[in-house]
Amino acid sequence: MKIGMVGLGRMGGNMTVRLLRKGHEVVVFDPSDDARIRAGEAGAKPAASLEELVSSLDPPRTVWIMVPAGPITDQTLDRLGGLMPEGDLIIDGGNSNWKESIAHGEQLQTKGVALLDCGTSGGIWGLENGYCLMVGGRREMFDRAEPVFRALAPPGGYAYVGRSGAGHFVKMVHYGIEYGLLTSYG
Repeated sequence: MKIGMVGLGRMGGNMTVRLLRKGHEVVVFDPSDDARIRAGEAGAKPAASLEELVSSLDPPRTVWIMVPAGPITDQTLDRLGGLMPEGDLIIDGGNSNWKESIAHGEQLQTKGVALLDCGTSGGIWGLENGYCLMVGGRREMFDRAEPVFRALAPPGGYAYVGRSGAGHFVKMVHYGIEYGLLTSYG
C-alpha cells in the first residue's frame, strides 16, 4: 500500500521505517529537513510540503499524521482537509482528545474526507516490537487501511474499537490504567 506519513519524530519516523520494512511505499513530510533526509535514506519518498505529499499519492489517498495533540493537529487536519478530495482518508495516530477527534471527524466528513482516530502505543520500541493500535471511525475505512495496521502492530496488536472518537478514548483509558499501575508500583 502507498501511504503518506506526516510527522517524523521518534514515533512517526520509526513507524515509517516499520512500514517500509513490511513492503509499503511511504511518502513523508515533516517541517524538519533533517527528518525528511533521514526518512529518505531509509527508503521513503520525501515531500517538501503537504501539497507535494498529497499530489504524490494515488486516489483514494491515505495519510497518517503523527503530530502533537492540540493546535498542530488542528492545523494539519485543516490543511489536509483542504488538499484532499472526497474519498480520501486521514489517520490521526497522535494522542488527541477523543472529543476533539469526534469534532475533527465531523468537520472532515463535510468535505467527504474520512478520519480514523488511532490511539498508538509502543513508543520508541515499536519499531522492533510493533505498536498497539486502537482505531475508531467508520468501519469501511478501517477495513481499507487494515494492511497498514497489520504492518505496524505485532500479531493481535490492533483492533477496531468503534465509531469516531473511540480509538483515542480507548488510548486515554489505557494511559489511566498504565499510570495507575506505575504509581502503585512506586
